[in-house]
Amino acid sequence: MLQKLLLSFLCAASCFLPNTAAAFCGFYVAGGDASLFNDATQAVLMRAGNRTVLSMQNNYDGPPENFAMVIPVPVVLQESNVKTLDAALFEKLDRLTAPRLVEYWEEDPCDNTDMYQRDLATMANTEMEEGGGGGSVAVEAAFSVGEYDIVILSTDDATALEDWLDTNDYQIPENASPYLQPYVDNGSYFFVAKVDPTKVSWAEDATNSTGAVLSPLRFHYDDNVFSLPIRLGLINSQGEQDLIVYTLAENQRFEVANYDNVTIPTNLDVVDDVRNSFGEFYTTLFDATLTANPNAVVTEYSWDASTCDPCPGPTLTPSDYQTLGADVLYNDSESEWRSFVITRLHARYDADNLGEDLIFEEATPIAGGREFLDAQGAIEQGAQSWDFNNFQGRYIIRHPWEGAVLCAFPEWGKWGGPPGGEPNEVLGALSPNSAGTSVNAEADNKLSDDLNELVLTPIPELGIQGAQAPGIFGGDGCGCASTNHSNASGRWLLLFSLLGLVGVSRRR
Repeated sequence: MLQKLLLSFLCAASCFLPNTAAAFCGFYVAGGDASLFNDATQAVLMRAGNRTVLSMQNNYDGPPENFAMVIPVPVVLQESNVKTLDAALFEKLDRLTAPRLVEYWEEDPCDNTDMYQRDLATMANTEMEEGGGGGSVAVEAAFSVGEYDIVILSTDDATALEDWLDTNDYQIPENASPYLQPYVDNGSYFFVAKVDPTKVSWAEDATNSTGAVLSPLRFHYDDNVFSLPIRLGLINSQGEQDLIVYTLAENQRFEVANYDNVTIPTNLDVVDDVRNSFGEFYTTLFDATLTANPNAVVTEYSWDASTCDPCPGPTLTPSDYQTLGADVLYNDSESEWRSFVITRLHARYDADNLGEDLIFEEATPIAGGREFLDAQGAIEQGAQSWDFNNFQGRYIIRHPWEGAVLCAFPEWGKWGGPPGGEPNEVLGALSPNSAGTSVNAEADNKLSDDLNELVLTPIPELGIQGAQAPGIFGGDGCGCASTNHSNASGRWLLLFSLLGLVGVSRRR
């Protein structure tokens, strides 16, 4: 019965990143006098034992002449280590893990047929040729994969690496050596994926600008340290960078070990206007979270990758796991039966606040962003320790019951889909690069940037009181208004009136 209730909830998705230039662990280099900048970046990391499988997608914005991507790696990669992926898989990951905007209607408080489901929900919550710099550069491996011509370089001098790239007709950003040197000192190799522009497809983005569509790259290696190199991305960045990292591991969530971790505030009731600009709302919330927690990495999602609730789209399949790395992580054919946890981490950084690459560590399970009640009968807030991972960014538009209240003991706070059994309507979804864009293309109103005007739920950790609606799930009031009674006191008046009649009858 609980499952039936949960399935009746409205499912809607959207989201996301501010439309700023975003860089990843590498920088782009180009042939010709042109400045190249990375755009929105997503990375997927699968980890088992000491093996890491890294898949990444970068949007390239620049001329079609020769360009390449440079990434430090701990070992010499061979052709068998590298492959290209379908970009659609990243879209699937994005949609699945994105913060959700959902919409619920309060059910008739006098219809007690679903009280058992609510009780169950409450119970469930009790729970790298030479250069001119004096050093040398060696080509350790060379091969082609898809539209990429790949070389693996080794060097003992960062300036020599700069000279090698320049000698081979790649213009690199100025002052690259200081960014390269820490990786040289650590003995890293350099993965250079040069692209043949004749093999690249081009497409228009949301602003009608045409850009190259690069296939996501996947490669794997063995290393004792589970990390993601991101400092090189600052070389050709434009101010702040946004990076989304998905980790996939068997029954395991990850956090960063060398930066603060926070979870995105979740289970917030929001005003109805948010439906038209959910991306803008979420950007405001994310900005506020980082203002309160500078340099932190924000966990936006952590859940079993084969399930979701509500579900904005298809979940991951055994084939997806294989594509993202299970084929090289496990020697058996049982990866399809393994239980993987997908965690979405959102980092924003610039040259001033980024000192180290991201290093990951195992983290205990958390839950949050579900329609569960706490011991006081109020809807759960934030993240809490749990037996398994069940956390998501979730935001709710609620429609209180407005019908007549024709019973002595109304049961408030039962929420479900649209009245009358109409099918739930998806409110809308945004691409990762259109966070400030309205879900409804025709909506022209500007959303407030004051969270106090957008949320009905207090967010104490951000100093947000919100336009509170007390009593939606118990607490100080009885909840939402009915048609005949404009507030909680009206409901009590009706109840006391009925009880009074009962008392008079008994005295008689």
